[in-house]
Amino acid sequence: MAGIHITDIEAAINHWRHKSPSPDGVTLAAELRALAEVYALMVYFHEDEVDEFSMPAKAAAAWDVWYQSTPDTPCIAICSTSQGDEVCKGCGRLFEEVQHWPSMSPGEKRQTWHRITRSGDAWRFNRYAERAVEK
Repeated sequence: MAGIHITDIEAAINHWRHKSPSPDGVTLAAELRALAEVYALMVYFHEDEVDEFSMPAKAAAAWDVWYQSTPDTPCIAICSTSQGDEVCKGCGRLFEEVQHWPSMSPGEKRQTWHRITRSGDAWRFNRYAERAVEK
């Protein structure tokens, strides 16, 4: 199961709050309502992740719009897996993740992003952080 972490749902909500602000301070855009429902259920049931394939269609579509606005890969063009490392020193992905990245689902990619961001020890987060800056 590829899970979408609650922080990604929060980021998608904030994306839509900026993209479609409430006209009256009360009314929410349809995308926000759909994501808010998923978020509320996650909080209520104390869940950190939601299955990407069982999310309601409107929430999944709204999440996907946010997902498409994020960087596709954590790669910073310093790949130590090509030198035999099991974990890339540049981006923090496992060898298998680097190899299978193009065929991974969005949820699988976001799980990887979440793991490497939480560990924060890849070069993209320190030594070569300027390469990872979004433009």
